[in-house]
Amino acid sequence: MNLQDLNRIRQIALIAARHGFGEVTERAGVWRLLGGRKEKVEVSDEARRESTARRFRLFLAELGPTFIKLGQVLSTRADLLPGEFVEELATLQDNVEAIPLEQVHAQIRDALGKDVQELFAQVDPEPLAAASIAQVHRAVTLEGEEVVIKVQRPGIAQRIDADLGVLRSLARLLEAVVEETGIYSPSGIVDEFDRAIHEELDFINEATNIRAFLENHKDRPYLKIPRVHAALSSRTVLTMEFIRGEKINPAALPEADRKQIAQHILEASFRQLFDDGLFHGDPHPGNVLLMEGNRLALLDFGVVGRLTRPMQETLVMLCLAVALKDSDSVARILYRVGVPDARANLMGFRNDIDSILGQHLPTTLGQVDARTLLRDLLDLAVKYRIRIPKEYALLSRASVSTEGMLRGLYPELNIIEVALPYAKELMAGRYDPTQLQGGLMRTLLRFQSMAQDLPTQLSQILLDLETGKFSVTVRAEQFDKLNENLRSVAVIAFLGLCACGFIVGAFIAFAPRPPMYGNTPVLGIVGIALAAALFGAVLTWYLFGGRFGKVSVTRFLKKRR
Repeated sequence: MNLQDLNRIRQIALIAARHGFGEVTERAGVWRLLGGRKEKVEVSDEARRESTARRFRLFLAELGPTFIKLGQVLSTRADLLPGEFVEELATLQDNVEAIPLEQVHAQIRDALGKDVQELFAQVDPEPLAAASIAQVHRAVTLEGEEVVIKVQRPGIAQRIDADLGVLRSLARLLEAVVEETGIYSPSGIVDEFDRAIHEELDFINEATNIRAFLENHKDRPYLKIPRVHAALSSRTVLTMEFIRGEKINPAALPEADRKQIAQHILEASFRQLFDDGLFHGDPHPGNVLLMEGNRLALLDFGVVGRLTRPMQETLVMLCLAVALKDSDSVARILYRVGVPDARANLMGFRNDIDSILGQHLPTTLGQVDARTLLRDLLDLAVKYRIRIPKEYALLSRASVSTEGMLRGLYPELNIIEVALPYAKELMAGRYDPTQLQGGLMRTLLRFQSMAQDLPTQLSQILLDLETGKFSVTVRAEQFDKLNENLRSVAVIAFLGLCACGFIVGAFIAFAPRPPMYGNTPVLGIVGIALAAALFGAVLTWYLFGGRFGKVSVTRFLKKRR
């Protein structure tokens, strides 16, 4: 780790302390890494008043672009953080100054290999938007078509890579003191953030997403997707069709228009989920424009989610189970699609879900709070140490954003009535024997394969039993702890025997024989020192080994809600 990284870690530790997170940095050993000298920092008055979630958001915002993007990525992972944190992080906004037009031109020239004048007839000097990763300008092509150019900020990739190195170092320190390493694995979170941020830094990925959306929605006239100009795009520059529209303002629309727009939003959402398997991961009002004729336009395809056919079927079953208040089915579906860190108490999980569903059984949108329902279910999964796949967590955020727009437009809309045809269509396709991709055909193939393999497997088991080669491996947490305790006893006994040997040898070495230091035998002093060191190690191990408890992230996050 170089000096620049150590300075950055010191800066992070100081900012963390100012926002009330000094205990975490101290327990993680950050100051030991920096040389052991802890700097005292006064906790700000705002930090004393605010909740932990808000302080965490302010902490990330102060650290700059990389950490702001980290917070935005975490806001899509309701399976990792409590709902209050997810909601707070969803409000993180970039607050950066626009880069000068000369740098924009230089970036375009470096990315596309030609001067701006050779590629565009005009580039608006005032940006439409300026974010931490990119800046957007309106422009006109040489053919006279209006476009928007998304230009990556110079040096942002190098800055993010440097901060990622620092994040990995901090993650390794935190893993030594974080109790919930199964769900809250700092290194795992950093690795996932690394993949997500580098995908976002590569505009070719976004261009690919846009083309996929354009193909999926080409026969849906109520939805507009911008076209990508491939010849004017690269890894750091993305040129798209300019779309004229305005943000949706329900107060300025008549009731008939609001109802139609809400139906279009719901239709597009269900088509993405149940037909395409590709959905917009961040459909907040700023990314949805209203065009003439109540048509909609989607923008910003940096974050998208993908659902496989089995995931779509599972989603339908989960929605039906929630609508029917079938807590047992909800518990089993969540347990099956998740990744439990340990054997979960399924009965307790089901009872808690039953309590949550008792508060949420609406028939119209005005009666449901999807934000609370999804947050409670995901918080419950975290409580029972069940990691929900990130696609479902991203879907929960997209659903909350969509529900917010629909609630503002037409709260009386009956979601169940609109969703039922899609669920029927998906389930009918699952059991249609004429569809090669249907679930029935897959089930029959699996049954045939199992029927073919079963005689061989039974023969193998019987043969192993007959020859005495059959063995059963049993693993239990208690056995693992017993092994650890036995290993510790063996090590302590070995160190104690070594220490005793050094003491006996030291007394023998105290006989006046060279080498001597004055009238004191050197070997005797060395023997006593080694014996004392070994006895100290044994005593420390016995008294303190395993007694330094780890920090519980769950308790810490809830401490000052």
